[in-house]
Amino acid sequence: MACVFFFMKEMVLLRHGESQWNAEERFTGWVDVPLSVRGRREAALAGQRLKESGFCCRAACSSVLMRAIHTLNIVLASLDCAWVPLHKDWRLNEKHYGVLQGRNKREVDQEMGEELVWRWRRAYDCPPPPMPPADAERQAAEPRYAGLPVGALPLTESLEDTRRRVRACWEEELRPRLYASGSLLVVAHGNSLRALVMHLRGMSPAEVEQLEIATCQPLRLVFDDDMQLLL
Repeated sequence: MACVFFFMKEMVLLRHGESQWNAEERFTGWVDVPLSVRGRREAALAGQRLKESGFCCRAACSSVLMRAIHTLNIVLASLDCAWVPLHKDWRLNEKHYGVLQGRNKREVDQEMGEELVWRWRRAYDCPPPPMPPADAERQAAEPRYAGLPVGALPLTESLEDTRRRVRACWEEELRPRLYASGSLLVVAHGNSLRALVMHLRGMSPAEVEQLEIATCQPLRLVFDDDMQLLL
């Protein structure tokens, strides 16, 4: 009897550790906020758990925001894999929260109403109001976004908008890197990871509304050699 060998490829998705604004219950979005002390501990623990589970990282990707980058660095150090090839991509950034960025979530609930704010946070196709022009100009001037086409950077986003850019990142960067390496770690954000999981698992808008990605809780996805999702 002929033997058939299946070559599996593994991708681990990890939301960054708690940030300072997570701890303060503020909308963060694209604002570059560092990890809290608790967030750094969460990242170290996630790395240790991945190491104990036998995860062998061969490549890694993150957003261009420091809370994801710092989480990635801590996890790779725990895995003794600081040497692996890295790719940072703005398309893995958190959903853009527009005018809400920096605002306290409870205060916005009281001002705007919990039902509307819930839709801005969780619904698939409901973006918050856009950021003001002065903030948009400061965002566009950041060196990390230099060279991007005019209009590429959002002023606000729904999850549907976020999914569009994350899907492009999957096809152009993540999928090829996973195929080539066989083992990929992706550190990003709650909503960009929700968008990626939605795309890979074929989830409906109603299903993804209920999907929660907790900080520093690894989500392992396994693909066959044809890049079909198995688990």
